[in-house]
Amino acid sequence: MEKIVSKIAALGVPGLVLLIAISATGLTGAAAITSALAALGPFGMLGGIATLGVIGLASQGIVEFGFDSIFTAVVKELYKKGESKESILEKIKRYPVSKALKRKLREELDKIS
Repeated sequence: MEKIVSKIAALGVPGLVLLIAISATGLTGAAAITSALAALGPFGMLGGIATLGVIGLASQGIVEFGFDSIFTAVVKELYKKGESKESILEKIKRYPVSKALKRKLREELDKIS
């Protein structure tokens, strides 16, 4: 059951994004879809389709692993790739997340050797 719900949620988010983009165009029919897809990503409609795919993958990951786990993994990966703890702390300060999550991310960063 959980897998079905996560698949529906992953498909639902790109659909909502496309629906909002279509309504923002002020057009109807095929022209609205074409304009919305072109506006969503670089390189016209193909970029818009790719953007919706990336949104679907990101939402799938959030549904499957949780927002906190993904942010924690990103912080660890930044450190593995050679960023200093100071630069990662600056990024954490700028993240648009709750104070509790920022505190958790700082704690995770302190645990890293």
